[in-house]
Amino acid sequence: METVNVSGLKNNPTDALRKSHRDVVVVMNRDRPDAVMVGVESVGVLSAAGVKPALATALFRDGHLSLARSARLADMTVSEFVSHLSRLGIPVVRLDAGEAERDMDTLEEWLAASS
Repeated sequence: METVNVSGLKNNPTDALRKSHRDVVVVMNRDRPDAVMVGVESVGVLSAAGVKPALATALFRDGHLSLARSARLADMTVSEFVSHLSRLGIPVVRLDAGEAERDMDTLEEWLAASS
C-alpha cells in the first residue's frame, strides 16, 4: 500500500496516479485517510463483463467523454454505442430550443440553396 498526502496529490498528481498503477494508494489529509486510489487496470476492473460499456455510458451521459471516445472505451462502433444509449433512453444530441431552432434554420437554408 502506498500513501500520499493531500498537498502531495495537489502538487504532483501524476506521482499518485503512477503509484496507483502498482498498488492501492491512500490519500492522507493531515493524519487521517481521506480517499483511496486504485488503478483500474491493475485490479482488472475493466476486464469484468459489462464494466467498459457501463463506464463509457456514465462518462458520456455526464459529459466527461465524447461520443466517439465513449464508443471506443465500450469497445463498440459509434453506431452500436448510439443504439446502446438509445435503448437506455440517454440522448445522443443535447440541444436547447434555441440551438435546435438555429440548426433547423441552417438546414432549411441549405436545402433551399441546393434545390
